[in-house]
Amino acid sequence: MTFYSQERLGLFIDGANLHAAARSLHFDIDFKRLRDHFASKGRLIRVFYYTALLDEQEYSPIRPLVDWLDYNGFTMVTKRTKEFTDDTGRRKIKGNMDIELAIDMLEMADKLDHVVLFSGDGDFRRLLEAIQRRGVRCTVVSTLRSQPPMVADELRRQADTFIELVDIQDAIARPPRTVSAQPAVADDATY
Repeated sequence: MTFYSQERLGLFIDGANLHAAARSLHFDIDFKRLRDHFASKGRLIRVFYYTALLDEQEYSPIRPLVDWLDYNGFTMVTKRTKEFTDDTGRRKIKGNMDIELAIDMLEMADKLDHVVLFSGDGDFRRLLEAIQRRGVRCTVVSTLRSQPPMVADELRRQADTFIELVDIQDAIARPPRTVSAQPAVADDATY
């Protein structure tokens, strides 16, 4: 992985895609560690995190993460999911953030030397090509080691560098929780 200490970095995190990739590899992302890991590689300008939120729920399981990221230096880009019925009559929920991510990356391109995309979505191949034409280096972070692989081959080939998620797991994973053993105490027990 080639990073230069003076280059301006921008991280673009497709939240749903990164979550699915990490889950397939059986670990959770510690976003503070992720941010700090990449901040140590260059001049971190901005960290964008993209996610869709369910409209109908007052409480979403992702809300604590969204709030934490928002209060801890991440630029949150969210939108409400849309519900529709497909042609077979099944209820579907749509919450694609690809356009928002693409617009932000294109708008930031002149302020960055290197973008790091946390997604394996092949739809981003042309975006990386456009960013590279502006002289910006592109790194993709995803995984080939899941079944099936979570990164599209065309996206991996377009990137200047591909980082296998497993290779940085020790730097960005949430440490496993340790359960402290409490001695069993019996009421009025005679020893």
